[in-house]
Amino acid sequence: MERRKVGILGATGMVGQRFIQLISNHPWFEITWLAASDRSAGKTYGEAVRWKLDTPLPAHIAAMTVSPNLPEGAVGELPRIIFAALDADIARELEPKFAAVGCAVISNSSAFRMVADVPLVIPEVNGDHLPLIEQQSWRKQSGGYIVTNPNCSAIGLVLALKPLEERFGIDSLFVTTMQAVSGAGYPGVSSLDILGNVVPFIKNEEEKMQEEVGKLLGSYTGSGVQMLDAKVSAHCNRVAVEDGHTECVSVKLKKKATREEMLAAWNGFHPLKGMHLPTAPVQPVEFDAAVDRPQPRLDRMRGHGMAATVGRLRECALLDWKFVVLSHNTIRGAAGAALLNAELLAVLGKLDPVAVPA
Repeated sequence: MERRKVGILGATGMVGQRFIQLISNHPWFEITWLAASDRSAGKTYGEAVRWKLDTPLPAHIAAMTVSPNLPEGAVGELPRIIFAALDADIARELEPKFAAVGCAVISNSSAFRMVADVPLVIPEVNGDHLPLIEQQSWRKQSGGYIVTNPNCSAIGLVLALKPLEERFGIDSLFVTTMQAVSGAGYPGVSSLDILGNVVPFIKNEEEKMQEEVGKLLGSYTGSGVQMLDAKVSAHCNRVAVEDGHTECVSVKLKKKATREEMLAAWNGFHPLKGMHLPTAPVQPVEFDAAVDRPQPRLDRMRGHGMAATVGRLRECALLDWKFVVLSHNTIRGAAGAALLNAELLAVLGKLDPVAVPA
């Protein structure tokens, strides 16, 4: 695969930093452009950022000049592939501007996830939804488009649900999350609010989970997505964990399944096998039979942070089965999810320039 030039919007934030960490040595992509808010624009990235990750900031990235978050303000050549790590309100304004000038905008924002012609994609789950980009007005006019990845709390959950939905169908779902503070960005939740505490509210999180599960597990009809016909109820909580979202799930299946059949569904889930996507985990859903796993500290980096870990499978007295699922919220749940989307788009030829009407 030829290395392609990419840019990052919102490069100084926590998800932007994670993009840089994951892409800096990527075999298919090369970071050539960084953008951030007006207070960072014009500075070198090293001057503008408060680097908070556990690997060193690459020297060549630190020396790059930060552009403003606008296509017309680009310092140097604007790459066609843009990874966007913007707050929803800002993304709603800016991402269409980049799509309008012909960029493939691979977004981590919630702004366009539920728009009918914008794919909301987890490659292992619903990569077949990507043809929706051909319906976008930007695609027809400039060749640009927007593709989104889901909310950080939805990704691990849906990875665990997809093999069950394929084999048994899902009637209803009840999930309670314990979400890491890194999901709130930096500086995130005040230490006086979170230490020794649980905050039982994350703005719009429950609504996002409930809506996005339906679209992610829905069926592509050729003209749109038919939402999954299942009831979903979510409780979302912020807890004093640095990284890793833990979720307690109860599910009612349309077809009864034994414990052995549930385990076989997860263990046999290899939808990207043979595609050789660099960021894809070999085993997207890993089951741990230990009675006290998964745990964020011990399991969040499985599959280099891209796998969901499932454990504590047991019968549910109210529904059919209950289990715990854990995923890394800023790798699998954010930057890594968008990067894997880009890899799939590359293999499908959707990152190549297209001819548009003059």
